[in-house]
Parts: sequence; C-alpha cells; structure tokens
Amino acid sequence: MKKKIMSGILAAACVAGLTACGAKAESGAAAPAETSAAPVQESTESAAETTAAAAETTGADAKNLSGKVVVYMPSPSGLNEKYVADFEEKTGVKVELFEGTTGEILARLEAEKENPVADVVVLASWSDGLSLKEQGGLMSYEPENADKLYEGWKDEDNMLFGTSASAVGVIYNTTLVDQLDADWSELAGEEYKDMLVIADPEKSGSCKDFLAGYMCSTKEDWSAFEGMASNGMTVPGANKAALEAVTTGEKAILVAGVDYNAYSSIKKGEPLAIYYPASGTVINPRPAMILKSSKNADNAKAFVDYLLSEDAQKLVAGAFLLPGRSDITCDNRTNVSDIPTLDTDWTWMMEHAGDIAAKLNDLCK
Repeated sequence: MKKKIMSGILAAACVAGLTACGAKAESGAAAPAETSAAPVQESTESAAETTAAAAETTGADAKNLSGKVVVYMPSPSGLNEKYVADFEEKTGVKVELFEGTTGEILARLEAEKENPVADVVVLASWSDGLSLKEQGGLMSYEPENADKLYEGWKDEDNMLFGTSASAVGVIYNTTLVDQLDADWSELAGEEYKDMLVIADPEKSGSCKDFLAGYMCSTKEDWSAFEGMASNGMTVPGANKAALEAVTTGEKAILVAGVDYNAYSSIKKGEPLAIYYPASGTVINPRPAMILKSSKNADNAKAFVDYLLSEDAQKLVAGAFLLPGRSDITCDNRTNVSDIPTLDTDWTWMMEHAGDIAAKLNDLCK
C-alpha cells in the first residue's frame, strides 16, 4: 500500500520560480515582421503589433480607467500582492483588497448586504460561487480570454470564471511517515490512529467542496470518514492551521490538504510530501465574480479581464495554483491532466456541501 510518490514533482517544486510556467508552444508570440518591408510600412506595422501586444496583456490597457475597484480574495497573499501591483501599474486603478478565507469573505458579504462594498469577489469554492449566483447577486459579463478556460470553469450565464484552481490531496510529514499512497478509505485503518488531521470544512471552501464531491461520487458513503474520526482525526482549524499541525510534527497526515500550500511549503524546505489518492479528488475552480451591486463596474470588468490575461495566469502558476486557462501549464506542480478526479455534480454539491461540512465536524468532536 505504501510506496514513493511524486518525487519528481516535488523536486521540480523546489527549483521552480515564478517564471517556471508559461503558455504552451501553440500559443506563443507571433513571428517578427520581415526586415525586407519598406521602412514606412515596417514602422506602421511595428506600432500596430506593439498596440496589439499591449491589448493582449489585459483589455484594461486600452480603456480610460480611473478611480478604484474593491476586491475580496482568498490567499495566497503573495499572489494577491502581485495581482494588485501589476493591475494598478497597467491601469492606474487603485485596488482596495480584503483578503480572508472563503468563510470570512462570505461573512463579510452578508454583513454588508444592505450596503454592498465589494466590486469583485474571488472565492476558493465553486459551490459557494454558485450559491451567490443563485441568490441573484452576480453580474453577467464576457471577459477577454474566457474561451481559453478549461471546460466547466465558466458557468453558462457568464457569471463565474475559474481564473485559478486548487485540488486537495494527502499531505504527510516525511520525518514521521517515510512513504504513503493510501486511498481515502484506507486512511481509516488502525495503523493511522491518532495521526490524522483535516481542515475545518466550514472554514475551508476547498475542503468543503472536496467532501461534497466525495459524498456525491460515493453516494454518501460516510464509512471512510467515520473510520478516520473514530481513529482520532482532529480539526485544528482552517487550511493554514491544519497544515501547520503536520509541518511541526504534531500530527503526521493531513487529509484533504490544499495542494498549493504543500508545494509552497516543500519549496521552502519543509519535510512534506503530497499525493492524490488513486480513486480521485476534486479540482476546485476558484470563481472570480462581479457583484451586480458594483459601484465601479468598468473597473471590475477590467480586473476580471486582467485575471484571465497571460501575465496574471503566469503569476497564478508561479504561486503553485492551477491556471484557469488551459493553454498555460506548470513545471512546478502537477497539472490538471495528471490529477485523478472523482465523478461529481456541482449542483448537487452546492445543495449539500453545508450539511456535509457540519456533519464532518460533528464526527470529529
């Protein structure tokens, strides 16, 4: 049951930088203009090409924008800081950023319901994005490069755009567990007693959506997670707290840990490894959405355009997240095509995710 896993991937993660990921060859730059062109024509074409290249970077460049845009986004902080600096430089629009977990962002939106503040909201949970849509709070928009998103990473009404994504896997401390490739159900085995933690699914959108996807795929078979709970699995908090418990050696194995956190920690030298159980996991697009109540709609549209630009998508890849565009891939982590996935139904998951998350927490008390 146990074997070495992902050693090549983890080695790549340790040396990859922000420029490690880029567009595939078929989406590369256009060929340069031929030098035999007449001087005046060459100059005109060169200017046109420069303008086109700028427009490709982000549609916001070609617009007369000013003022601000209020954005609510989950971690990673480093990625968000780069987003903000790059977008502000390109557009001159000031970004007012609130950063928190999906649960914190949703709570803030609820508190501000009578006096909305946010223009753009990004969540770490596709099902929570679908819930916002169902409540009628989102604006329809067709951003540039949306046609390059993976299939299913854009809703049919052009309200949710999976500009990045994460998946959950099993993360373990290599000083406590030498090798591991146990499937989800096998982690309920007696040999893992008092070794497991899981992120609080009522705080972590990624964990919540995984559990909903797992229950959808298994027709609500709780036996694996009941076994883990009876073996002493604990819930120390949201993603950061759960990973910290394993990094420090307090616990050995993080069940359903967010993958980009693991890759980032491994690059920093932490004694961790990650794998995706063979029966499959959930790849969770992180929806970017414009609120219908936006007071800065043009700037909000420009920001979503920016998130789908090649520059922003390369920043996503550098942060160990999965880029939303299928033409941008990574060298520093496992790509979408190599992650085994469960058979899921996002509508069902949206309807049941909250109850499933609450039940998991009750089991682990």
